[in-house]
Amino acid sequence: MLTRVLQRVVVAPATIALTVAMWVGLPLWLLGAGLLSPFAPGWLRPVRLLWLLVVHLTLESVALVELFGLWIASGFGLWLRRPFFERIHYDIVQAYLWIFFHEARRVLRLQIETVGPTPDAHPGEPLLVFCRHAGPGDSFTLMYTLMHWYGREPRVVLKETLAWDPALGVLLHRLPSRFVSAPRPGQDREAEVGELARGLDANDAFVIFPEGGNFTPERRERAIARLHKLGLHAMARRAEEMVHVLAPRPGGVLAALDAAPEADVLLVAHTGLDHVVTVRDVWHALPMDKRLSMGWWRIPREEIPEGREERIEWLFDWWDRVDDWVQEHRPVDLPRR
Repeated sequence: MLTRVLQRVVVAPATIALTVAMWVGLPLWLLGAGLLSPFAPGWLRPVRLLWLLVVHLTLESVALVELFGLWIASGFGLWLRRPFFERIHYDIVQAYLWIFFHEARRVLRLQIETVGPTPDAHPGEPLLVFCRHAGPGDSFTLMYTLMHWYGREPRVVLKETLAWDPALGVLLHRLPSRFVSAPRPGQDREAEVGELARGLDANDAFVIFPEGGNFTPERRERAIARLHKLGLHAMARRAEEMVHVLAPRPGGVLAALDAAPEADVLLVAHTGLDHVVTVRDVWHALPMDKRLSMGWWRIPREEIPEGREERIEWLFDWWDRVDDWVQEHRPVDLPRR
């Protein structure tokens, strides 16, 4: 609750003020970025990243104004959960992602190729989407593809830290989603995940990231050590064989499978934005002028085992395949124009 109050009272107004300041001083910012460009790796990297920051802040500020207007129009929040207002909020998310995604692809000169049966291969069916967690850039790409290419309304399980994003935090508190944090006494996170996955309709896609966090070598080592500490030595040995992914945490996956027995599963993996997590990563490692890959695997419901232990084994088997796929589909440099 404190997060939501601070977000609305402090973070949101500060974001709008920063956006105005960026636009007022944009000529000077662009001049400074241009002077810095010869000393930075990549063609005009500072100018390109500056423009993406301006676009991002502008979209955040416009969305915040729209969300405030919707709060008033819905009777000061009284009817926000009604289907009419929910659809408008999904439209705002879709417009935000469409503009930012297209501008990012244009400015950074990125191409994205997809491999496998994407959601348009089976329209009119609810889906459980289990995605490799490889940074916020990949998460944005997944949300964009689900909504814009395939007309899905995502229900997302995501980390509580994302609730601090000015517009995204407000939007996802109003849409079907769950922010998860470190477990608290008496909290049943699996029950919360199951509740979110229950009652999916024809255009819904329940999205969860089984790894529980962005991949880093340090998190990989901690995940392996955690499995050993819990006495799950066989799983720990399997996790040691995975080089590009974290060992999946099965609790949320099992809860979603139980709550949505009618839904098929889509597994999704990305390459190219794996190590872009912090602002420092954006500056040093953000891919530019590259072809990225996005892999999809559809698993029909009848191919998913029923028992808990069998399902955990099934999930680890698939994560082995995802790890191999990431190794085979590294980013490719595009030819110079």
